Amino acid sequence: MNVKSVEKQEKSTVELVIEIGKEEFEAAVEKVYKKQRGKISVPGFRKGKAPRKIIEGMYGSGVFYEDAINDLYPEAYAQAIEQEKLDAVAWPKVEIVDVGKEGLTFKALVTVRPEVKLGEYKGLTAEKAEVAISDEDVDNELKPFINRATRMVTVERAAETGDTVVIDFEGFLDGKPFDGGKAEGHSLELGSGSFIPGFEEQLVGTKAGDEKELNVTFPEDYHAAELAGKPVVFKVKVHEVKAKELPEVDDEFAKDVSEFDTLADFKKDLGEKLKERRETQNQRDFEAALMEQVMDNMEVEIPDAMVEYEADNLVNDMAQRIQAQGIPFDQYLAMNGMTMDIMREQAKAAALERVRRELALGAIVAAENITISDEELEEEYKRLAEQYHMDVDKVKAAVDAESIRKEQSYHKAEHVVYDSAKVGKAPAKKKSTKKKAEESAEGEEKPKKTARKGTSRKKVEETAEAAVEKTEE
Repeated sequence: MNVKSVEKQEKSTVELVIEIGKEEFEAAVEKVYKKQRGKISVPGFRKGKAPRKIIEGMYGSGVFYEDAINDLYPEAYAQAIEQEKLDAVAWPKVEIVDVGKEGLTFKALVTVRPEVKLGEYKGLTAEKAEVAISDEDVDNELKPFINRATRMVTVERAAETGDTVVIDFEGFLDGKPFDGGKAEGHSLELGSGSFIPGFEEQLVGTKAGDEKELNVTFPEDYHAAELAGKPVVFKVKVHEVKAKELPEVDDEFAKDVSEFDTLADFKKDLGEKLKERRETQNQRDFEAALMEQVMDNMEVEIPDAMVEYEADNLVNDMAQRIQAQGIPFDQYLAMNGMTMDIMREQAKAAALERVRRELALGAIVAAENITISDEELEEEYKRLAEQYHMDVDKVKAAVDAESIRKEQSYHKAEHVVYDSAKVGKAPAKKKSTKKKAEESAEGEEKPKKTARKGTSRKKVEETAEAAVEKTEE
């Protein structure tokens, strides 16, 4: 591999012209030939026995070139960016310049980390709400426990909103039954909104044994086209009316649903936990507001390819999570009326935020000369090992030290911002790099894929988790 030329271009891109010599390219072509010859039929030769020259004579001298190129260029590209010390942050765009018996020459348009000019990032001010917990808040925290302890009892009275009726029903369109419109012994909570508008309301006031015809109209946007917007009649028979029997909320109730002996102690604990959750959320909101200021204050031209790369990462992460649940991703997309292009487009906003944050934190790391010591690195490896119940050595094999150091340095950078900040009125919002990026990210062709340095904290932990799963198989 030889880097023939390096040319800086606009929008944080660098054009590399990379050469692969005659001998190396010939070896790659020969390797492809040996791999594929068993699949090629040539008259007069047994499968897999035809000489390379014969195959090239039949199909052209470049019959094996494409696969050879695909085998060679990723490694050559990786060596080139390492040699030239380029911080690639997205897929490169690759173009073949020349290929033949003398070797391979290709161009790689590389998106590199853009230069970031930091604005203010220390001593910032943001609003942070005080947390106050009311009796009503505590009562709302208590409601799930009450609901779980509530029983349904049969009542001999007319049904009211909130009651559950056990019914048989059958629907008719133009006097004829329609598919999916019939059920027996169905339990329906009146007021739940689980049936089409008008159905539940007309059952209020009915008693066990009543039979009633309900005139309703399906919504215009109903999923079944043959019923959408159509008036229908439901014949309903009421078998039973059930009402909720709430528990007595007292000390005995507290003993049954919690580890506390008194209702007062239980409610006190609920209030304290709610306060803690709200304080945690307020702190997160405070920190998010500070980081937004940092990102707004910096000056940077974000390459569109960088955002595209991150959007692909987000979509791929989602696909893996969906497939881990046993659902094929293409099926998931179809169920939700989505396509991969739509999914990627929707992911761009979140991707842009990730990119802005990473660039801001990286700039703070550089400005503050933040480093991660070997001791700190070992501590993080130990934390991951404990979290995933695996040996430290296995964690080290699964997650590279560079990724750990990067994420730990970002964590320190965050605290440079947070620890120097004050609570107060937030400053007027400036035109952010978010808007600038959106304005510049128009109409660029999506580059082809290659490796990118760096892994997010989430990725670090996912890698470790995957390693655990592999060892358990």
